Amino acid sequence: MTYPDFPSAEADELIADQYSDRPQLRPALDAILAALAALGPVTVLPRKSCVSLATPRRVFAVVQPTTKSRADLGLRLDHERPGGRLLAARDIGPSTVRIALAGREDVDAEVLGWLRRAYEENSAPAPARRPSRRPAPKLGTLTLVIEASHLPGLNCPPGGEHNNVHIALYTKSNERPALVIRDNPWLGADPVPGDAPSARWETQVTVRRDDDGFDFSGPSVRGDRSDRHLGLGWADLRDDGTLRLIAGSKLRLAGLETRLVQDAMRPGHRLVARIRLTRSAPGPALTWSAEPADPEPADAEPGDAALGDPDPR
Repeated sequence: MTYPDFPSAEADELIADQYSDRPQLRPALDAILAALAALGPVTVLPRKSCVSLATPRRVFAVVQPTTKSRADLGLRLDHERPGGRLLAARDIGPSTVRIALAGREDVDAEVLGWLRRAYEENSAPAPARRPSRRPAPKLGTLTLVIEASHLPGLNCPPGGEHNNVHIALYTKSNERPALVIRDNPWLGADPVPGDAPSARWETQVTVRRDDDGFDFSGPSVRGDRSDRHLGLGWADLRDDGTLRLIAGSKLRLAGLETRLVQDAMRPGHRLVARIRLTRSAPGPALTWSAEPADPEPADAEPGDAALGDPDPR
């Protein structure tokens, strides 16, 4: 255990200042520091407001006296979601989850187990970087239309904390009406109130194909190649004109049938996704079809541009 960049006296002073007005929390930190010897090489980095703990590779944990009655043990566990004693971490260095500590008694076997796991996960060498993959040859562009029904309403859940819910298409384009989504790199295009009877969005998708099949890109296409999709964000529209995300719906492009994509790319055709946003009606929640851009009148003879097989997902 080392204190790089700080003389020992200065390191001790930094820690003492953190707990000067909350001394009952200091034993929790001391218990964690005492457990480090059993983990392996650890660098202890005292800061003004917290103590960071690092493996030879990177920081794996942070101890922060967050309030006068609670310290947080932030842990870098990239594949763990909040649950049980693991709480969502916010503004605790690189931590992804945290454990609340009120005193020495909270640093029990479970906490030390999570501490060890964070140490081990952040001690392993970083995975080798894969060489960049060349984009598949471009086939063309298709028009994709999303038709949504059974919207969730302005209050979601009913009587809950969200009372101005809007549905928007994720995009990275500034060429259409879009709102900023708080704490999110994507924008919300063409937001529709959650109590509207229906909603419709249209976007352009570039289609590529190689030996591995189709690939898709465009201003609203998200995910890596194995998970290409479009996303609808459910968000509260705030008074400042921004959206605060609360949920989302995924429309997967990866895995669409070859014939369906080919039919949608024919001149005068489009790919249509019909999605039911709440479960208030029977049937599949999502269907895909290839349809003429200008549907024929109801009494016209059906042409040879048949609908693609629905692909509920």
